[in-house]
Amino acid sequence: MRPPNSMSDEHRAFLRSLARRRKLITAARFGLLVALTVLWEVAARLGWINAFIVSSPSRAWQAAANLFNRGELWLHLGMTVGETAIGFTAGTLIGILVAVLLWWSDTLSEILDPYIVVLNAIPKVALGPIFIVWMGTNVNAIIAMAIAVSVIVTIMMMYVGFKEVDPDRVKLLRTFGANRWQILTKVVLPASVPVMIAALKVNVGLSMVGTIVGEFLVSRAGLGFLIVYGGQVFNMSLVMSSVILLSIVSVMLYYGVSALERAVLRSRG
Repeated sequence: MRPPNSMSDEHRAFLRSLARRRKLITAARFGLLVALTVLWEVAARLGWINAFIVSSPSRAWQAAANLFNRGELWLHLGMTVGETAIGFTAGTLIGILVAVLLWWSDTLSEILDPYIVVLNAIPKVALGPIFIVWMGTNVNAIIAMAIAVSVIVTIMMMYVGFKEVDPDRVKLLRTFGANRWQILTKVVLPASVPVMIAALKVNVGLSMVGTIVGEFLVSRAGLGFLIVYGGQVFNMSLVMSSVILLSIVSVMLYYGVSALERAVLRSRG
């Protein structure tokens, strides 16, 4: 007789197949990245593409190395990451707070609903000049842009998540005499954690977009500034290097939120 906690041969085989599949996917992802990078470099060196316009991996690397040697790389990275983090955090907190207020008062929700729809439909880039006039050509305008891009999406996602909480659980607490605050803290917010995590994942990218747009307009430092400056002086290697760094930062922020998601799910069992 097999011990109660031992796995069957079929279960072990299934786990091994899952492990092999994960390794295959990881290897395929890395191989695709390497293949595209090599193809880009070869195409630029052999003249298949115009290296002046699209640069090449080696030139982009050299541009990043030059920034590092001049002590400017961490300055630009730090500016973009810091502005994104502030905009991401503020936009998420403001969005959750407004969503709570809308859930709390159906009357307020009905009043503000058309305005939220209009704000969501407005291209946020159009707000850039307004923020510049209000706040000046400084980091505050960039953070405001990052918040503006992410906050409306957070409000809509969280409010929908609050409204979709199991009504039977809410009725059960009301039967026991729970007030609205207790329902919010004991049922609605805990049940909306998956939606909150999903909103965080969306907001990481949106906040980065807002930050880069703000840096396009007013910044004197940051990856967005490097992209604009590189385009103005026709230094496409600097542009491509900045875009690659921006991609790396975006992926790291996304996986940071994913790590937070796993930690939250483990704590919730």
